[in-house]
Amino acid sequence: MKILVINGPNINMLGIREPGIYGKEGFEDLLRLLDTVSRELGITIEQYQSNHEGCIVDKIQAAYRDVDCIVINP
Repeated sequence: MKILVINGPNINMLGIREPGIYGKEGFEDLLRLLDTVSRELGITIEQYQSNHEGCIVDKIQAAYRDVDCIVINP
């Protein structure tokens, strides 16, 4: 199974922007966690992040036949 995980605008600012609200763990920590979980589950995860909605739409359309599902973290 292949899953595309799309992280939307400002997710790349985790751990930097308002850590009192969003936590101290950074974006790289999130990416590592997803990689670890995907290996444990035996699935493939492609990760993508953009601050531009049009780029996200382009990524979704490009992945149409290449992934089994898409998870969007807006």
